[in-house]
Amino acid sequence: MSSVLIIGGGAAGMMAAIAAGYNGNEVHLFEKNDRLGKKIFITGKGRCNITNASSIENHFSNIIYNEKFLYSAYNNFSSEDICNMIESTGIETKIERGNRVFPLSDKSSDVIWALDKMMKDIGVNVHLKSEITKIENSNNKVILIDKHNNKFAGDKCIVATGGMSYETTGSTGDGYKFAEKMGHTVSKTYPSLVPFNIKEEMCKQLQGLSLKNIKLTITDEKGKVYFQEQGEMLFTHFGISGPLVLSASCYICDKFKEHDFYAYIDLKPALDKETLDKRILKDFNENINKNFNNSLDKLLPKKMIEPIIELCNIDPYKKVNEITKEEREILVENIKNIPLTISGTRGFNEAIITRGGISVKDINPKTMESKIVPNMYFVGEVLDLDAKTGGYNLQIAWSTGYLAGSSIY
Repeated sequence: MSSVLIIGGGAAGMMAAIAAGYNGNEVHLFEKNDRLGKKIFITGKGRCNITNASSIENHFSNIIYNEKFLYSAYNNFSSEDICNMIESTGIETKIERGNRVFPLSDKSSDVIWALDKMMKDIGVNVHLKSEITKIENSNNKVILIDKHNNKFAGDKCIVATGGMSYETTGSTGDGYKFAEKMGHTVSKTYPSLVPFNIKEEMCKQLQGLSLKNIKLTITDEKGKVYFQEQGEMLFTHFGISGPLVLSASCYICDKFKEHDFYAYIDLKPALDKETLDKRILKDFNENINKNFNNSLDKLLPKKMIEPIIELCNIDPYKKVNEITKEEREILVENIKNIPLTISGTRGFNEAIITRGGISVKDINPKTMESKIVPNMYFVGEVLDLDAKTGGYNLQIAWSTGYLAGSSIY
C-alpha cells in the first residue's frame, strides 16, 4: 500500500483518487477551490457531457493530438466504464445526438456528487482550499508544500491540475510550472475549443442568430482547407461561436502567427448552385411584384436577409422581376459562400480546453508515470492532449486519471 497525494479535484484528479483508493492506497486529494469539480459543473452548459458512447476508434478519430499515447488508458477505462461507474451510484445517464452522454437529470452536480460519493466510500481524504505551490522529493518521498507552508509527505504524487482554460475554476497552469521545474518538456499553450473573433461588422448585425445544418469551411490565405464540416454555429458581438466553430478552432488555434485564416459559411449545403438557383427562381415567381428585400423570407432567416443583400450589392428595392441572371448568380454565390476574416481566437477564459502542455514523450503511457521523475504521475488536461467537442476531452481525463490511480499499489 502506498500513500498517494493528488493535486487537483477535477475530473482527472477525482478519478485518479477513486482508482488509487480502490487499490487500497491511502489517498489525499488537494483542491485549491472550496469545492470539488468546479470545471465539471460548467461543462456541457451545466449539464456535463460525461463522455461519448461510441467505439474507441471513434474517440481516437476525434482526438486532435497524440491519440496513440492513449491506447493503454482507453483500453483500461473506456466510455462504457465511466457510464457504469456513475450509474453504480444511482445516477442515471442518457445518450443524445452525436452519442453524447449526459446525466438523466441534466445536472452536472449529479456527476460531481457521484464521484464524491465514491471517494467517501473508499476513504479518500479531501483537502479543500488547499493550494499546493511547490513539490519536493526527499528520501524517496514526495513532499507537497501549500501556500501556508504546510507540508504533506507521500510515496506517490499525481498532478491533475488542468490546463489554462476557464481560469476562474482554478486552472492557472500550476501543473506546467511543477513539470518544468522537474525537467519535463512543456509546449506552448493556446486556447482551444474556443470562439473566433471576426473582422467584419456583419457579425454584430447578426448577434444572437443561431444557424443549423450549415457548412463551415476554414482556409488559410493560400486556400488550403483546415476544416470543413456541417452542423450548428452562432453569431456573437465579437464574431462566431457554437459547436462547429469550437471544433474548427482545434485545427488552427496555434497557427495564427504563420497564417491568415478565413471562414466561409454555406447556408444551403444540401443544395448545389444549380438547384439553389431553381429554388430562388421559384420563390421569385411567387413574389414577382415584390421588392428584392421582401422576397427571401422562405429562403433565409429574417436577420440574414439584409446582410446577404449588402454582400450581393443589389438594390434592395429592385423589383424581383427585374433581377438579372447575373444578379441571381451573385445571390447564389453569397448564400453558398459567406466570407469572413478570422482575426484570432478568444482567450483562455472562453476556451473549453488548452492546446499544448506536458510532452507525452516524458510520460509512460502504460502507467502515466513520469519517465524523468519516479513516483510522479501526470493526468488529464495538463498533458499535451486535446480533442473535439462531444465528450471526448472528459473521457481523456477519466481514462488517464483511472490508469494512473490503478497503477499504484
